[in-house]
Amino acid sequence: MKTSHILAALLAVITWGINFVVIKIGLQGLPPVLFTASRFVFAAFPLIFFIPRPKTSWNWVIAYGMFQFAFQFTLLFCGIKMGFPAGLASLVMQLQAFFTMGLAVLLLGEKPQLMQVLGALIALSGMVLVGMHIEAQATMIGFLMVVAGGICWSIANIVTKKIGVVNPLAMVVWGSAIASPPLLLASLLMEGTDAWYAAYQQLNWVSIGAIAYQSYPNTLLGFGIWSWLMRKYPAATIAPFTLLVPVVGMLSAAVILDESLLWWKIAAGLLVLAGLACNQYGQRVWLWFRPATVNSSS
Repeated sequence: MKTSHILAALLAVITWGINFVVIKIGLQGLPPVLFTASRFVFAAFPLIFFIPRPKTSWNWVIAYGMFQFAFQFTLLFCGIKMGFPAGLASLVMQLQAFFTMGLAVLLLGEKPQLMQVLGALIALSGMVLVGMHIEAQATMIGFLMVVAGGICWSIANIVTKKIGVVNPLAMVVWGSAIASPPLLLASLLMEGTDAWYAAYQQLNWVSIGAIAYQSYPNTLLGFGIWSWLMRKYPAATIAPFTLLVPVVGMLSAAVILDESLLWWKIAAGLLVLAGLACNQYGQRVWLWFRPATVNSSS
């Protein structure tokens, strides 16, 4: 990857990592589905009136909007609302990297390199470590909801690759517009008008700031960059970059929300980082050492 593209990927994952703290703060004054819906309403409007629809079929735009935005973030927000810690949510969501690699093999015919598979297994062991330390039933339900959100993200990654070359900003704006009506309807049916009124009564600059961060840097910038990179490179190369999200997420949650950094959280984060390093650089290191090994054996 070009250095500029690596920096763009890092900008996206840092923005997403901080976002888990923003979600936790925003949920203090907003019900989860309404919070999700508000994010995408403001990401779509008024830009949708100025940006043409992506040059692809409506089916792909709808699939992208529902899996990348509506399903993924409803599950994530509800999981955190159920009590799952924001820092750990940032880690568990990155299971999408492994789901994406598997789906890319099955549906796109991509063939990951040995070191990419090894890196995935190393990082997956960090996820297992997290699962082993979840005790409360409500937290376990939240954990499973966050995992399901990661699966939706991986499906959206495959949809993005199938769409082909389109304007990434247009894809995000129109995907947000697609996600907004079903999310508003779901919030009305699940949370009710009383929750809407209570949210309005409690609305303050913290809630407004949380929605603004969700809508603009997190959605338009982050997913715009992500959609662009997913089309430029194989899924196995791009998806593991999100393994850096939990590092940012857990550190920011510890600093801002005072979430404890227990030994197993640190160990899980280190395993995830080791898996990403193996994915990105393992093959180069292997090829660098291989000639020396061959020469010494001869």
